[in-house]
Amino acid sequence: MTRPESIYTGEVHAGGPIDVRELPALMIAKLAVGRMSNNAYLVRCRATGEGLLIDAADEPDRLGTLVRLGGDPVTSILTTHRHPDHWQGLAVLVARTGARTLAGADDAAGIPVSTDRTLQHGEKLHVGDLELSVIGLRGHTPGSVALHYQEHGGRGHLFTGDSLFPGGVGKTASAADFESLITDVTERIFDVYDDDTWFYPGHGNDSTLGTERPNLSVWRERGW
Repeated sequence: MTRPESIYTGEVHAGGPIDVRELPALMIAKLAVGRMSNNAYLVRCRATGEGLLIDAADEPDRLGTLVRLGGDPVTSILTTHRHPDHWQGLAVLVARTGARTLAGADDAAGIPVSTDRTLQHGEKLHVGDLELSVIGLRGHTPGSVALHYQEHGGRGHLFTGDSLFPGGVGKTASAADFESLITDVTERIFDVYDDDTWFYPGHGNDSTLGTERPNLSVWRERGW
């Protein structure tokens, strides 16, 4: 029996329990790990049982519980970007599960676990019967990627790593990097997807594009 979607809050904390979202075609589970309270996400196809882990950030034993939720351990692990707090548990999880590794092409060299498939903006990624769109978001790092899944007749679900948070885009090292990121976030996310699109960031709580959209011009003007 699936749990009502309304039970999911997206509010997790390091050391706390997994939060689970049950949808008709997929399950999404969220867990916070590590001293920086990184979010790790499991996406599992209901029809096939195949699973994808997004960001093996830390605490591989706790991530091991996450990846077994609802089925066999995951077959793929995506690292949203090359910053170390997002791959501390990657080597251990790969060794334990045999999962293939995925990352943005321009960040793969900065991840100390070899990447089996490098991803480019506009590609499609399949997890069982699920099709997710790869979105390149340049600025927080050169090869940061997000993933978007569109429910049939329902809302979109967007995994943004550290490129988009409630309240702004991710941290950037220069004005040029900020301009790159705010432009990609605007043109590749807000100009493409509906307001009811729910997004899942690399740290902290979730939000929707409709909640954040009125603030885009404010973010651009303030420069962060």
